[in-house]
Amino acid sequence: TAKGFFTTFLKGNTGTKVTLKDAKKAIRMKPDGWRRLTLSNMGITIFPQCILKLTNMDELDLSRNQIQKIPEGIGKLSSLKWLDLHSNKLESVPESIGKLVDLTYLNLCNNRLTSSGLPTTLGSLTNLTSLNLGLNKLDALLPTMVPQESLQELGLFDNLFTILPDFVKALHNLTKLNIKRNPLLQVKQAGEEMETEKSDEEDGVYLVHESRLCNMCLKICKDPGGRHLRGDCVRKKYEDKRSYSGLVTPNSVAAVNQDVWRAKNLEHYQSFESNI
Repeated sequence: TAKGFFTTFLKGNTGTKVTLKDAKKAIRMKPDGWRRLTLSNMGITIFPQCILKLTNMDELDLSRNQIQKIPEGIGKLSSLKWLDLHSNKLESVPESIGKLVDLTYLNLCNNRLTSSGLPTTLGSLTNLTSLNLGLNKLDALLPTMVPQESLQELGLFDNLFTILPDFVKALHNLTKLNIKRNPLLQVKQAGEEMETEKSDEEDGVYLVHESRLCNMCLKICKDPGGRHLRGDCVRKKYEDKRSYSGLVTPNSVAAVNQDVWRAKNLEHYQSFESNI
């Protein structure tokens, strides 16, 4: 079994060692025909150079290890379409990652990345639809660091942004953007500027049109001495049956299922309504 196989990897003072033979045996064929190599949560501290010889991989998962550096040779894995490096100790990403032009998914969440450690070649990944940069130390992004046309999901949560990068509003195909828990000072939308206090640890900052609010919420917003309303309309939030963003947690999977999430928040809503 796969579980029995993974116990054969050698562990030493420098972490788990992966040989080429081991890596080849670990590759699994998915129902869609993609070849996937999963080396997640194995205590790996040094990127296994041997896997750079596996140039026919479609998916590579090295998440939840202790890897500090990605080699320039990563660009040799030209067939990769899916790369997960979340929850490591990366401080930078090599420019050669821009050679992985078939990538559609890249997860760099929960590392130690700074803005200077991001390669400008990320913008060359013209097939990339999902980019997760959450839980790092980023305070700025250049337009060249993000593919402008293909990107649909962008995670920037839990970083050091005080201003949302200007180019984000030009990402026409973007459907999901998570900027929660950044020390945002201002939010720009449609050429307008709104000064705000620094966002607190739990909430992002939102601009909401009156049409999105029910009578109850509209009354709260227009009351000068009333409480502030954060997010979308309280009632509408529970009437809509939308899925929530996949850019919430490091592995892009919600911590609870949607039914549990709805039940928890409906209870909060009922409590909120009774106090008005």
